[in-house]
Amino acid sequence: MLVDSHCHLDFPDLAANLDEILANMQQYGVGHALCIGVNIESFPKVRALAEDHPNIYASVGVHPDYVDVIDPTIEELVELAAHPKVLAIGETGLDYFRLQGDLEWQRERFRRHIRAARTARKPLIIHTREAAADTLRIMAEENAAEVGGIMHCFTENLDVAEQALAMNFHISFSGIVTFKNAIQIKEVARAVPLERILVETDAPYLAPMPHRGKINQPAYVKHVAEEIARLKNISVEEVAQQTTRNFFKLFGLCLS
Repeated sequence: MLVDSHCHLDFPDLAANLDEILANMQQYGVGHALCIGVNIESFPKVRALAEDHPNIYASVGVHPDYVDVIDPTIEELVELAAHPKVLAIGETGLDYFRLQGDLEWQRERFRRHIRAARTARKPLIIHTREAAADTLRIMAEENAAEVGGIMHCFTENLDVAEQALAMNFHISFSGIVTFKNAIQIKEVARAVPLERILVETDAPYLAPMPHRGKINQPAYVKHVAEEIARLKNISVEEVAQQTTRNFFKLFGLCLS
């Protein structure tokens, strides 16, 4: 069994065909998926998906790219995270690729999310793009290691991965690792211990080979697992078993 540790089932491209998406998960041996919250306005849809489907879980947070949205307080995040199907705080982090100028508001939002995670005693889902140094610095300053979590859709170098691992975080690989030109990411996947790896789709984005350019879906996480297996010269079954075990252990779930 595989787990898609990061997807957006509430986004229109997937929500419109949810029955088919869930059937494809079952067909391809993807037993569970974590549907990620990106803003407070859409969180009720994310939570409802988790409530309606026993194999779907949710997170709550505000993506660093979102500007004109509700910016929740620590207390509000903690309250929303108290739901039993909400496993994590996030997607949170820093993104200096899409936004420019004074981004201190983004760093302050990130700090609030880390503080909320520590209060709620739930792991973090962290997004970082062209902001690795500040991301790691704030993680250290705010003691994110206390709760740990996931470095989602990892695209940084091995040094960044090792610093995140030292702070109790898992490294999650998306379909990007299957791209031919993703040399650095493949090197990181080879080096990171399997016991600290998760696999994800970030669906509906970043479809892996051989579906690149199409709408992604959780069923395609099998291609990510296949590439990790190839890079580590182990079986796909071993990757599936260990990454699933990693997911359930991180979030304190019972693996039946």
